[in-house]
Amino acid sequence: MPFPAAAASVIVMVDSLLNGSGGAQFSYGYSSFKGKRASMEDYYETSISEVDGQMVAFFGVFDGHGGARTAQYLKNNLFKNLCSHPDFIRDTKTAIVEAFRQTDAEYLHEEKAHQKDAGSTASTAVLLGDRLLVANVGDSRVVACRAGSAIPLSIDHKPDRSDERQRIEEAGGFIVWAGTWRVGGVLAVSRAFGDKLLKPYVVAEPEIQEEEINGVEFIIVASDGLWNVLSNKDAVALVQDITDAEAASRKLIQEAYARGSTDNITCVVVDLRTHEQAHQDPKLSQ
Repeated sequence: MPFPAAAASVIVMVDSLLNGSGGAQFSYGYSSFKGKRASMEDYYETSISEVDGQMVAFFGVFDGHGGARTAQYLKNNLFKNLCSHPDFIRDTKTAIVEAFRQTDAEYLHEEKAHQKDAGSTASTAVLLGDRLLVANVGDSRVVACRAGSAIPLSIDHKPDRSDERQRIEEAGGFIVWAGTWRVGGVLAVSRAFGDKLLKPYVVAEPEIQEEEINGVEFIIVASDGLWNVLSNKDAVALVQDITDAEAASRKLIQEAYARGSTDNITCVVVDLRTHEQAHQDPKLSQ
């Protein structure tokens, strides 16, 4: 298998990023691979920013369809819009929802000149203090490892989900079987950025789940090129003993490819075990 097109590992030490008077340390790594597709439509973003005096970490995977331009737009704009939201620190969940809506609206405005439709999923994780907030649109996914078990932090937006089907039909849309369930017979996800021809049925409204960081060993944020062939449990078990986040992300991509994934595969791993150790042993925070 060729080496992933992009791969890196970063250890972060920030005094006020994760709760505690001392420094808090975590690491993250990412890998992205075109796989068996003719073109690459996945993008990812990792970012550490200061917002109103607090350090915030952002991680996102964006799986484009109909071309890469929507996913690339999200990489360049979604977290920027979230950081600039006036209530990001005070009311983070509302800020996430409004930043997602804003980004989709601004992208659709720019899309008016394009005749060919395009769209993208977005799976994002935000670390703020002792909070982990996951926001998801589409069928990319975020999974956590806690006490050795796989904990899904997002639920895929598929047209055959009963609540999604009801929402689509109440908006005047329909789903049909065309190899898989598709909105309007076209799109295999029920929520996405872009896809102007399928608005208002396909929306960029995120579902948000919040977890306390304490007890979370690591999280995996990945496109469906991974999840189509790896269960949550298998993915967590595969990398549970790998302490280098980039090596873990690369291992996941290699395994997905070996299991026959035919899609682009992108994966971000955030290892929080160093943070947990720092809280258990104050010497590690000094």
